Order: sequence, then C-alpha cells, then structure tokens
Amino acid sequence: MIFINFALQVIAGGNYDVDCFVTDPLNNALYTEHKKQYDSLTHTTAMKGVYKVCFSNEFSTFSHKTVYLDFRAGDADRLLPGMSKATSLTQMESTCISIHEILKVVADTQTRYRLREAQDRIRAEELNGRIFYWSIGETFIICVVGIGQVLLLKSFFREKQMNSI
Repeated sequence: MIFINFALQVIAGGNYDVDCFVTDPLNNALYTEHKKQYDSLTHTTAMKGVYKVCFSNEFSTFSHKTVYLDFRAGDADRLLPGMSKATSLTQMESTCISIHEILKVVADTQTRYRLREAQDRIRAEELNGRIFYWSIGETFIICVVGIGQVLLLKSFFREKQMNSI
C-alpha cells in the first residue's frame, strides 16, 4: 500500500477551470471532478499497477490552459536509518528533524507563491495587451477628432463666392 498525494491548479487559460479524472489499474474512478480551478486528493493505494491521471478541456476547446500538477507517491524517506522504530534521539538529531520538517513547509509555501506569481504575471500580461490595443484605439480616435476639428475651423475662414445672376 502506497500513499498518494495529488494536487492540481489551473494557472492560465479560459475560465481557469479543468476536468480531472484519476483511475486505478482496474479503471475504477478514484477521483472525478468537473470545472475545478484547484483541488487535491489524498489516497492510499489498494493494489499495484498503473494509476491514470487525465485532464479534459472539452468544454472550452479553443482556449489553451496551463495546469500545475503536484503528484507525490510513497512515504518520505527517513532522515536517519533507525527512525522506523521508537528510539531516543540526541538533541542534534531532533533539531535536524525539526529543521527538515520546517524546510518542507517552506518549500511548499514557496511553491504556492510561485504559482500565485505565475497567475498574476499572466493576468498582468493579458491586461497589458488590452491596455496597448485600447491605447492604439484612443490614439486613432484622437487623431480623427483633431483632423475633423482642423477641417471644421478651416471651413469657418473660407471666403464664400457670391454668384450673381
């Protein structure tokens, strides 16, 4: 029996959602979710074999998506060879284990911050593109209005010819 920890998060694309399916070697569904932006699954396997993780994007086929997947299988390796049984640890060993556990939390926190940064960067780039095209449109409209005003003012100062019959 192996411990599985699975987490997903849609970083970019469409409505920031995706379908996800996890099946065991006998094609029994362990996890089925539709239109999820982020989720996680913790499972202990009952049999050996190939477990499948499938993502589906068929509800928004025209948008490309970026999905972060964190898949951890098995227990973490022991820091010390004799830690599987109950033993007393020296202060140095217990401090090392404590630091190791804290560093694992720090690494997970950094991963979350990197994901948020990636999402924010992608959104900022999309916003920058929209602002760029909006600015081009505004510039075009200002030029057209300016040319129209100049032509209108010129028409006020033209001499009109009088036709006498």
